[in-house]
Amino acid sequence: MEGTSVTMMNTIASFFQSGGIFMWIILFIWAVGIAIAIERFLKLSFKMDVDGSSFMNELQRYILSNDIQGAIRVCSGSVAALPKVLKSGLKRASAQPDNIQNAIDATALEVIPKVELRLNYLQLIANISTLFGLLGTIQGLIQSFSAVAAADPTQKAELLATGISKAMNTTFLGLLVAITIMMLHAFLSSKSEKIINEIDEFSVKLMDLLTTKQEK
Repeated sequence: MEGTSVTMMNTIASFFQSGGIFMWIILFIWAVGIAIAIERFLKLSFKMDVDGSSFMNELQRYILSNDIQGAIRVCSGSVAALPKVLKSGLKRASAQPDNIQNAIDATALEVIPKVELRLNYLQLIANISTLFGLLGTIQGLIQSFSAVAAADPTQKAELLATGISKAMNTTFLGLLVAITIMMLHAFLSSKSEKIINEIDEFSVKLMDLLTTKQEK
């Protein structure tokens, strides 16, 4: 097992060394992308997200019982995006519907950019890694053909094969990074869209509850 691990480490080290400087640039870009993805996952999953249906059902019980302050306390007990938006509407529960809607909209405009924060960087990183992979490949091919031009005829085929093999390493790593970062971007985007959609949905339901309560 130990010998296998050492062999694998040597293979990886050789893979990076033969690929040239662009391999390390792509690796750095990959690390940045993974760091952003982890930070966004923790933020979206454990701070900004909440079970919207269950949360709204709890608020509805307070609102129908004419306990607006109780509903506000429930919202204050969470740091998620949805409770923060609904709390702004509840604070103006006795105001005109337009004022309630304005408060909800203003808070939503403040919260939604925080939900989507840095997700566009992941898409950029995926594109950049692909381009660096291609750039490294082109550089490797240029170096290979230059070496072949000055080499002995008997060594040309071997040098060309070695050079092309090295050039392909950057393309492989660039595409690997792009695929993984794109998958993470798609996953995190779906989580952010879920949070934003719940804000839209339950803001409308809150408005309906509050306006119906005022009409009674």
